[in-house]
Amino acid sequence: MTTPDPLVRTRIRVEQDVFAVRQLGREVGRLVGLEAQDQIRLATALSEVGRLMVAAGRDTEVVFAAAPHGVPALTVTLQHPEPGGAARLTAQLAQVGRLVDAMEVRDGELGTVVRMSRRLPPNAPVLSPDRMDDIRAELAGHVPGTPFDELAVQNQQLIATLDEVRAQRDDLARLNAELEETNRGVLALHAELSEELEQTNQGVVALYAELDEATRQLRAASESKTRFWAGVSHELRTPLNSVLGLSRLLLDTAAEGLTDEQRLQVELIRDSGSTLLTLVNDLLDVARAEAGQIEVRFQLVDIGPLVERLSVALRPMVAEGVELLVDFPRSGHVLRTDPALVERVVVNLLSNAVKFTAHGQVRCTGAYDGDAIEITVSDTGIGIPPEHQERVFEEFYQVPGPLQRARAGTGLGLSYARRVATVLGGSLTLDSAPGRGTTVVLRLPVALGVDGPERYDDVLVVEDDPAFRQIAHSALQPFTQRITDAGSGREALRILAERRPDLVVLDLNIPEPDGVDVLGRMRSDPGLRDVPVVVVTAAQLGAADLAALSASAVVLDKARFRAALLPHVVADAARLVGRRA
Repeated sequence: MTTPDPLVRTRIRVEQDVFAVRQLGREVGRLVGLEAQDQIRLATALSEVGRLMVAAGRDTEVVFAAAPHGVPALTVTLQHPEPGGAARLTAQLAQVGRLVDAMEVRDGELGTVVRMSRRLPPNAPVLSPDRMDDIRAELAGHVPGTPFDELAVQNQQLIATLDEVRAQRDDLARLNAELEETNRGVLALHAELSEELEQTNQGVVALYAELDEATRQLRAASESKTRFWAGVSHELRTPLNSVLGLSRLLLDTAAEGLTDEQRLQVELIRDSGSTLLTLVNDLLDVARAEAGQIEVRFQLVDIGPLVERLSVALRPMVAEGVELLVDFPRSGHVLRTDPALVERVVVNLLSNAVKFTAHGQVRCTGAYDGDAIEITVSDTGIGIPPEHQERVFEEFYQVPGPLQRARAGTGLGLSYARRVATVLGGSLTLDSAPGRGTTVVLRLPVALGVDGPERYDDVLVVEDDPAFRQIAHSALQPFTQRITDAGSGREALRILAERRPDLVVLDLNIPEPDGVDVLGRMRSDPGLRDVPVVVVTAAQLGAADLAALSASAVVLDKARFRAALLPHVVADAARLVGRRA
């Protein structure tokens, strides 16, 4: 600790000097800016240290100094020539150290040294050099009082301190009383709130119980409604199919005996039955959708040919004066989805557009939008008012109007279409204006990645139909150098025993052993288990059969086998055997 320039020096030789040092310490503290209580604390600490040093029997030098830099503080150093007294003084001054901010007791070269300091308050005058000189000049003229004078001052200070302590004690008692009163109020409020909270909780529990019961009843009612729809729809389809079949028999050109009037009546029966069967099928589809029974069979699909085929099938429904336009590339828009469900949605959108368009055009377009394909169906029909545009997706809702009433329907088509779009991971949105037409956008995720080999040196096509072999050759030609045909399962196994191809295109319905048996033997053979296989079939596979085949091969409908699909299909087959390995 560096000692600043001193303000004043003095010595303690006899007991009376202790009183003088106490007075001087209080005066120095006042001049440098210590508060009154800090002045008393410093003076008390000085008198106690001075008393102990006088008791040791040696003269003690006392030096007062102020440190103006850093944290301003008043420092007092007491030193007397008795060596080795630090340990004794340290024990005796343990309580005195609480009166100052810092105290150091040590054995110095010239004896025992006690150094103490007290920080100056923030509002103390700045200790500039001129201020320090003024303090030194004022202290030079300081005349200490007698011990009796100092005793009187101490008594006054003691009385003032006692009065202050008494006032603090009274304030503390008052605060304790107020706190106790507050605590009683808090306890009463807590008890009241606890009671109200308990009552509220009981009400909430009862309300939840009512909601659970209402939810259970609603669920049961919904399930009953779904079962009713499904049951009634199923029961209606059987007699309707009979009516339609009998109508077709009666209208057979080979049948005779019908007059023109009777033939007209039978045609009306057939047309009405067909309309009713369509409505029943819609009802059954919605019942399955509400029950969560929409069965999705994902496979790679080229959307262009699918849309083109549907538009051709719908052209007879188009009114005179309405043009049906399809602006969709015939191939190249490939995605992984359920083609049957997509067909249902697109047919619904196109038929609605055709049904409610009396003049102008109906247009179907398709385009990639990021990681999705958007199929847009727009028309120049009657349009839908803004207040009805969301409600048309509700079950059984039909926009009021003469044209709507003239068109048969259940109001289930758009509701079912949106459910299917959601199940396929996509969305269905609508924009319309009365008199200007309607635009509906079906957005379906692509989720494809072609990361398989670009070429395959050796491809084996296992197919007994020469026409499909030719189709397969045309699609595979850009991707391979060698294509080998096998017309039966036995021939395919023979070729597989001779060499290992890079890719196998396998039909299921081939002469024995069939395609399922050939695939099973390949997957049990260590040399063939990692060969990519694309299964092509015209059969309508059940969910269990499709899942079993999809575990070891990519399954593709023969009707949808096209060159545009091939890179994605082959890449999927390669990834599949890579995961199996």
